[in-house]
Amino acid sequence: MTTTAARPTSIGAPAYSETMPCEPESARRARLLISAALNTWGIGDLVDTATLIVSELVGNSVQHTPCSLLRVTVSRPAPHRVRVAVIDKSRTVPDMTTPVDDAEEGRGLFLIDVLSDRWGCDRHSWGKTVWAELESTRAVAATAFRG
Repeated sequence: MTTTAARPTSIGAPAYSETMPCEPESARRARLLISAALNTWGIGDLVDTATLIVSELVGNSVQHTPCSLLRVTVSRPAPHRVRVAVIDKSRTVPDMTTPVDDAEEGRGLFLIDVLSDRWGCDRHSWGKTVWAELESTRAVAATAFRG
């Protein structure tokens, strides 16, 4: 099993990332990474939503790609915005469908669409990044208060 420890970025927007096996058990590690980063940044109000989103993103990568590794990242592209992403080497782009009422699968991207402010998929020559962004009212209030 190949993994790397979570590391903060040294330049650019604040961020943490960790490489994990493309296995269902990695969803737990991804949730811990997201929770630790958001609490460190003082925006723990987003933990429940962000950890649910990262669980769905990891689950999609595990279920729909043949990859052996995935990378989870959490960043703050703006003081009030958090981006959660899962990167894998599959070029297969996720496709959101409207789930049937009694379906037990097919709700992941639908749920991400409902919970996030926006989400998307960035294609790369070597794979893709699927991401979702959330806005923190706590960070917005702190920014407005300082100004």
